[in-house]
Amino acid sequence: MASATLAVARTTGSGFRYLADAQAKANSPYGLPIVDDMREFQLGDQSFFAGLSSETMEEFNRIQHTSSYPEGAVVLMEGQAARGVYIVCRGRVKLMTTNSEGKTLIVKIAGPGEVLGLQSVVMESPYELTAETLQPSQLAYVGREQFLRFLKAHGDACLRATQHLSSDCQSAYEVIRSIGLCHSVAGKLARLLNQWSSEARVSDGVVRIKVALTHEELAQLIGSSRETVTRILGDFKRRGVVELSGATLTIRNQVALDTLCVS
Repeated sequence: MASATLAVARTTGSGFRYLADAQAKANSPYGLPIVDDMREFQLGDQSFFAGLSSETMEEFNRIQHTSSYPEGAVVLMEGQAARGVYIVCRGRVKLMTTNSEGKTLIVKIAGPGEVLGLQSVVMESPYELTAETLQPSQLAYVGREQFLRFLKAHGDACLRATQHLSSDCQSAYEVIRSIGLCHSVAGKLARLLNQWSSEARVSDGVVRIKVALTHEELAQLIGSSRETVTRILGDFKRRGVVELSGATLTIRNQVALDTLCVS
């Protein structure tokens, strides 16, 4: 059967390349293709690298080291000395903080193109958050001293770092608004879901979003408990507002969800 498949693949160049790519991916760590050149990743217009000159990108490529991580890997730890920055190339990473009682709050979900540990490296302070992969991920690492020299030598990268820090600050403000201004847990959860819906597409009158998070992780995003989030999601479903099935979140009544945001 395998030889027959290979024979069919050889009939077209594209088929052969597809088979070769699939084989390479299967043999790579955690099912991720092995890529060392940052320019080959699809990081989007909001990434740290957006707008950087070819010279700057060439220099960054020279000093960075790319590694793959399994789901649940701790990339950096809160309170640990900031030894360098990590850039998410593939996958998603949750950034969280934990108090002395063991309660965890997820501050942000970082995606491709975002920098982890930037503020701590620039300020020469310990990491403020713990970063843990939510799925198999690929991250680029640059040591602290090399990264700071890189910023000093390349003005466009320094500007992007400043913009990235401003974006992180804005995200923190959103977390404060979400947790501090809503009076009920239902309002906090509705506000979070509403933020996600603004970035999704509407199809057949409903909004569908891929949410690869557990109820526990949803609770950590709004400073609540898993049991409370499960109960509220059940209530939202009974009222025909929101339904979470597996990794798919369906918003059936956007007006009702908007109303719940101020509760």
